[in-house]
Amino acid sequence: MECPHLEESVRVSTPIQAQTTDIPFRLQCSECATEASPWICMMCGLIGCGRYEKGHALRHHETCDKHCVCMDAKNYAVYCYTCDEFVINDTPTGHCDALRTKLQSLSTQCHQIQKTSIRRRSSSSSEAENDPKKPRKELKKIRPKSSGLRNLGNTCFMSAVLQSLSNIQHFCGYIKQLPSLEDKNNKIRKVITRKQSRNGEDKDILLVEELRKTLIALWEGGKAAISPESLLHVIWKLVPRFRGYQQQDAHEFMRYLLDRLHTELLALLPFTFSSNSNSPFIVPGPKGNSTIVTAIFGGLLQSEVNCLICGMESKKHDPFLDLSLDIPVQYHQSVKATKGKENVDQPICHLAECLAHFTEVEELEETELYMCTGCKKKQRSTKKFWIRRLPNVLCLHLKRFKWATSFRQKLETYIDFPLNNLDMNKYILDMHETRGMTVGSNIYDLAAVIVHHGSGAGSGHYTAYVLNEGQWYHFNDSTVTACDPETVARCKAYILFYIRREIRLPDYLNVNLNGLSSTQRRASTS
Repeated sequence: MECPHLEESVRVSTPIQAQTTDIPFRLQCSECATEASPWICMMCGLIGCGRYEKGHALRHHETCDKHCVCMDAKNYAVYCYTCDEFVINDTPTGHCDALRTKLQSLSTQCHQIQKTSIRRRSSSSSEAENDPKKPRKELKKIRPKSSGLRNLGNTCFMSAVLQSLSNIQHFCGYIKQLPSLEDKNNKIRKVITRKQSRNGEDKDILLVEELRKTLIALWEGGKAAISPESLLHVIWKLVPRFRGYQQQDAHEFMRYLLDRLHTELLALLPFTFSSNSNSPFIVPGPKGNSTIVTAIFGGLLQSEVNCLICGMESKKHDPFLDLSLDIPVQYHQSVKATKGKENVDQPICHLAECLAHFTEVEELEETELYMCTGCKKKQRSTKKFWIRRLPNVLCLHLKRFKWATSFRQKLETYIDFPLNNLDMNKYILDMHETRGMTVGSNIYDLAAVIVHHGSGAGSGHYTAYVLNEGQWYHFNDSTVTACDPETVARCKAYILFYIRREIRLPDYLNVNLNGLSSTQRRASTS
């Protein structure tokens, strides 16, 4: 967005805390000295850590009038706390561009000095390292194999969803090994685009192809961050609502992405791809509506409506790709007040309470009277949901945004959620065919979390916590940092991705686990 506060809140074009040690500069928070997520106040040049660290940059804004505009020192994005949005415009004299240029210059100098220093240390310590008597230290990996995603202007909602989905190995592996459909002369592409043309859609657009290329680029690991520009442009063409640089809802984007992939893959499945005949991911399935999307994320709900007058019962089955859970009303008073587990004065809502609330019996309101087939008229009734079939990846969307008069308000309630051993047995229909046949079949472990930072539905910032090779990582657009499980457990989750310990894929979609790492293989077969 174009921020109206730049003229009065932007004065500096260089950080005031560039400290010289063994490298040209070190950007660190002026309060806690952390070098993680440094933000530069563009009014005074002070450096503070981001809100998902200790939030000292935000506190600086809250205590200093007009100090509302700051720049991310890592990816050079400009943010206004007053607007609660990323900024795309600049001052008439170009302060933002000048600060970006200065930071890029300092970063280049830093990397050059670091390389020289590393070479010197390597040559001087090579003899000591080769000493068999000296114990070797195991260095912990601080980066995953995947890259970050550059923010192209409020595209954090897309980045958080893509990073979460890319670390669900069965789903990502399938998409990556699909054949390339980039060639417009490809016979399969012609058939699919012909179907899209009949439906009034742009015949030259295939979302699955752009996603395939993006996931491959993410896992090449050669770059710290890649640009998802091509994928973004395809989404703009397909969905006018997502066009522009306004902040979008990550859950709405995820639902559209999965629905669109499912539709396109339905057209792909009838084909056998000779060029990938050895790939276990490319296997024609039986006739029907199953794809990797529904095989991974698809579950089945059973709703039961009971007439309170005659007792007539009506049952209905509905497929789902995710469950949207209400936060129980008794916890709504903690809007903008709950600070996390450490705040003992605030009640803590548990994920189990949200799940129980979803499956409990409720009486329908007067505006939702049920047309009873026994009474032949609309009557008061009750409704209850059961989970008839659980998915392999259980996606739980916590409904943090609610309408208050004419605007959407965010619930800042902390939800306590388990990192491991989420037992879903108590929420599924009590029938022999829907209960787990083996111990642990309905036990889930957390794989990823999407977090919304900020106060409004149409503003703020999205990041993702993802488990990769047994290590948790925080994906903040182009920045990827390792973190501990405690940090993940303290976040205010918006979307949770849980993976079933025993993934059950249909035979025609079953993934050959030989290509997966040992950690991934255990997660898929434990």
